[in-house]
Amino acid sequence: MQKNILFLCTGNSCRSQMAEGWMKHLHGDAYNVYSAGIETHGLNPTAVKVMAEAGIDISGHKSVLATDYKEISFDVVITVCGHADENCPVYLGKTRKIHHGFDDPPRLARDIEDEEGKLEPFRRVRDEIRDYLKDFTL
Repeated sequence: MQKNILFLCTGNSCRSQMAEGWMKHLHGDAYNVYSAGIETHGLNPTAVKVMAEAGIDISGHKSVLATDYKEISFDVVITVCGHADENCPVYLGKTRKIHHGFDDPPRLARDIEDEEGKLEPFRRVRDEIRDYLKDFTL
């Protein structure tokens, strides 16, 4: 039976979306993989772009709330930012929770002037998420 994994961040716009994309890419059908946020901020187009550079299409993903999945029994919830770790919904409290925080690419890119330079924080975090998940097992 496949295990259910939820990647959780604040807005479900970037880090959790990239983690969902990587997990599906690296581990195929080994897990049922979801991502959600404490809030919804919409899918970040730069995250979509850098994931496409790595051969992973997340353009069809939607930004959803963690509470949208309250009917699913998760085996593990992986929080990918400190805010989500501290504010993980109560109903997820009985689920095994793992925290592995990653820097927020939009925040890192905010003060960078040139468009190519803005991509670098997204690429770095994309690759850090890949490296974290490549040998992941439950």
